[in-house]
Amino acid sequence: MPDINDILAVILGGGRGARLFPLTVMRSKPAVPIAGKYRLIDIPISNCVNSGIFKIAVLTQFNSVSLHRHITQTYNFDGFHGGWVQIWAAEQTLESENWYQGTADAVRKQKFEISSSGAKNVLILAGDHLYRMDYAAMAEFHWANQADITVAVQPIAREDAPRFGILKREKDFRISSFVEKPADEETQNRFVSRDDPQRPFLGSMGIYLFKTSLLLDLLAEYPDFDDFGADVIPNSLKGHAVYGYDFDGYWRDIGTIRSFYDTNLELAKPNHPFNFYDHKQPIYTHPRVLPSSIIEDSHVIDGMIAEGCIIRKAEIRHSIIGVRSVIQENSRVVNTIMMGSDFYSQPDGVPGIPIGVGAGSDIEGAILDKNARIGERVVIRPFPRGTDRDDLAPVVIRDGIVVVPKDAVIPAGTRIAP
Repeated sequence: MPDINDILAVILGGGRGARLFPLTVMRSKPAVPIAGKYRLIDIPISNCVNSGIFKIAVLTQFNSVSLHRHITQTYNFDGFHGGWVQIWAAEQTLESENWYQGTADAVRKQKFEISSSGAKNVLILAGDHLYRMDYAAMAEFHWANQADITVAVQPIAREDAPRFGILKREKDFRISSFVEKPADEETQNRFVSRDDPQRPFLGSMGIYLFKTSLLLDLLAEYPDFDDFGADVIPNSLKGHAVYGYDFDGYWRDIGTIRSFYDTNLELAKPNHPFNFYDHKQPIYTHPRVLPSSIIEDSHVIDGMIAEGCIIRKAEIRHSIIGVRSVIQENSRVVNTIMMGSDFYSQPDGVPGIPIGVGAGSDIEGAILDKNARIGERVVIRPFPRGTDRDDLAPVVIRDGIVVVPKDAVIPAGTRIAP
């Protein structure tokens, strides 16, 4: 049986992330904060470490400075350890002057680094999903079936089929056909792989394990194949052994403002579906030297509160309160994601609106990005679902959610509501 040390993990750092705008104005998707203190990139890297995979490369391209900073400050193995986490940024070479054109093209442009790693298998991962997975179990399945390619799959309901790559898997776990995001019911019916009427389909999770030699051959043979889901996987089915590996645990694709908002607030529920408190498979992040949070005479129901916060005589309901958040007296924060700040604001007595939520403000149904300054007596209310507006600068409305961008200032007395 091959060894887990023979696997190189390649994490796709994402493109422009337009569907997560304005959270991606200054950062790439994997650098977006989640759960008050983590970033999305922490999820796949932590899964790799917990699975015993210590050769990890992150492919980056767009708005990558904060992502680079986070990775270099967080993931440093000691000198006696054979592993590493490297950043493979898009670059001009003698062979190509173009940016990454898609997931497969990004990996193609790093073929020299992949070959130099000496890994016999390459694990392709996305950088914008929330889940906990043992990649070692997937690798054992891959080797036991002598697969050329293994695709991680999850049961999918019919209403979700248009959002995923749907595959037809036979009884021996081999994938016989694949279609990307089928919209019509007739096409969907040809890809039923399960007897469960609630979740009759198997959807690709965007997690692929390749034999390295085959991966490099495919990318060289088909230079116009830019995407794994749309190009490489469907065209590999006839000539190669492609298998589907079952994963039926918690998994969320955080690709839109709505999915980001809903996924975060799920974490604030008492019986949250994703456990950040698993001591055997922890989620790692940048270690901060911050004081404990101070919560003074406040009412908190279903709140996830990170370290370094100052909360004074406030009401918090079903909300995420990120690192260094400051919420002043008589404020109300409900169904809101507050990402916190990178530093503490100016001391009392200095002119200007301090970072955080000002006294007497009432915030509901919002995402407050880092370093946002909400003045006193500000009122924010959610808009009807499906509402998208860009005429309320500096805030934007996405699917009814009020998003206050990073470093934005909302003057005292402002009301943002339908």
